[in-house]
Amino acid sequence: MSTKGKVIKCKAAIAWELGKPLCIEEVEVAPPKAHEVRIQIIATAVCHTDAHIIHPKSTESVFPVILGHEGAGIVESVGPGVTNFKPGDKVIPLYVPQCRKCKFCLSPLTNICVKLGSLENPLLGQKLMEDKTSRFTCKGKSVYHFLGTSTFSQYTVVSDANLSKIDDDVNLERVCLLGCGFSTGYGAAINTAKVTPGSTCAVFGLGSVGLSALIGCKVAGASRIIAIDINSEKFTKAKGLGATDCLNPRDLQKPIQEVIIEMTNGGVDFAFDCVGGFEVMVAALECTTVGWGSCTLIGVAMQNKELILSPLELLMGRTINGTLFGGWKSADSIPKLVTDYKNKKFNLDALVTSTLPFDKINEALDLILQGKSIRTILTF
Repeated sequence: MSTKGKVIKCKAAIAWELGKPLCIEEVEVAPPKAHEVRIQIIATAVCHTDAHIIHPKSTESVFPVILGHEGAGIVESVGPGVTNFKPGDKVIPLYVPQCRKCKFCLSPLTNICVKLGSLENPLLGQKLMEDKTSRFTCKGKSVYHFLGTSTFSQYTVVSDANLSKIDDDVNLERVCLLGCGFSTGYGAAINTAKVTPGSTCAVFGLGSVGLSALIGCKVAGASRIIAIDINSEKFTKAKGLGATDCLNPRDLQKPIQEVIIEMTNGGVDFAFDCVGGFEVMVAALECTTVGWGSCTLIGVAMQNKELILSPLELLMGRTINGTLFGGWKSADSIPKLVTDYKNKKFNLDALVTSTLPFDKINEALDLILQGKSIRTILTF
């Protein structure tokens, strides 16, 4: 029986308030309007950003909301004017849209798009569809979207600018990671920093994004990759993915940046902060060499609103930059990353710690917050 044009009732995880577990509820998902696509989500992963939004100190939240932004699924129906997608297509929703019309999309210098909704903080945009209404209802209440994706629902509605069609023969329980964590870290090394063959790199934080940055450094041909984390249990996996050295700052007698400078005869060529937090950002910058050291910021910690550093750090030739979604032009790049995955250029299996049924979503959130999981995949 066709569901096209009809409201679909399905399961979703709703955040009703700060600091409380998500609630599995029955929601109503309205049909897609013009230039919108309704998707059946097959697999979704849990990212730190989802946990960040419901943290008691979060300032970027609206409620009730359906979180989730790292998923993959199948097109159920399309709204008027949609030409790039049809029912049955396998797709990855994108929290960084690509409208292909704005000044950012038309520039080769960035992957930002005006449809992000907020060009100051992406977490503040895309809480409603373009007509300023929601497609989700629960218990008679309208429910906010999250980052234009809301993958913590069996069905979701996204703009056709927030979607990428992928090959039919791929495993959605793996390529869902391309929706955020893997693409962000890997692209930070490949696109933003542009790691060079034979270079030295330092990666701070060995979660999904950090390990993906490490994979990017390895693929780019770095000769030495120093992996840093306060949890030494992550070092075996890091070494398996290409780390040559592993350091736990808690085991050292000196600041981590001093140790790295000594190890590398003056500092690394490239550093990546995949943690966020003032101390880590400064350490990542200071561990790079003068002359040409490059530091890329990927993680943003809760309540972290400033970075204080001496202009001398930059006058001496270091550069500091940031990256959103690894610098990939989202809709254009995802199919290419899927092809690279199929051709075994990188291994997404290494990032998956466990697979759980969707109903155990709060357990998955706890695992990532406790550092016991890199990525947990949830399936419906």
